[in-house]
Amino acid sequence: MNLEALCKEAGLDFYDDELVSENAKKIYRVYVMKKGGVNLDDCARLSEILSPLFDVEPPVNGEYFLEVSSPGLERKLTKLDHFKKSINELVKITTNEKEKLKAKIISVEDENITLENLENQEKITLNFNDIKKARTFIQW
Repeated sequence: MNLEALCKEAGLDFYDDELVSENAKKIYRVYVMKKGGVNLDDCARLSEILSPLFDVEPPVNGEYFLEVSSPGLERKLTKLDHFKKSINELVKITTNEKEKLKAKIISVEDENITLENLENQEKITLNFNDIKKARTFIQW
C-alpha cells in the first residue's frame, strides 16, 4: 500500500508514520503536511480514505487505533526526506561528536545538508550520517 499516493489523493503530503503504545493500546499514527498547514478536516478526510483499506490490509498485527495528524511545528527530523521537507526552517542539531548548533536549512543534496549557522551566519554542510539528533524549532 502506497501511503504517499493515498495522502496525495487527500491533498496532503506524507511526512512519516509510527506505531506507539499508550495506555496498553497500540496507536498507528500517520503524519501529514500541507502548504498553509493541516486542519482537522484534512485529517478526517485521510482517515476516511485509509480506514477501509486498513480493514482489508492492516498496517500492524492485532488491534490498533488509527490517528492522522500533523507532525507539528517543532518536530523530529529522522530521515533525509524530513530535511528536504523542512528547507528554510530553523533546526537544532546534535552531531555524533556531541556538537550542538542552531541553524536554518538552506538545501539538501544527496546526503549533504547545507545550513546557515544562526550564531555567525556561516554556511556549513553536514552529512546526514553525522547527525545524531535534529528537530525543527520556532523562534518566538
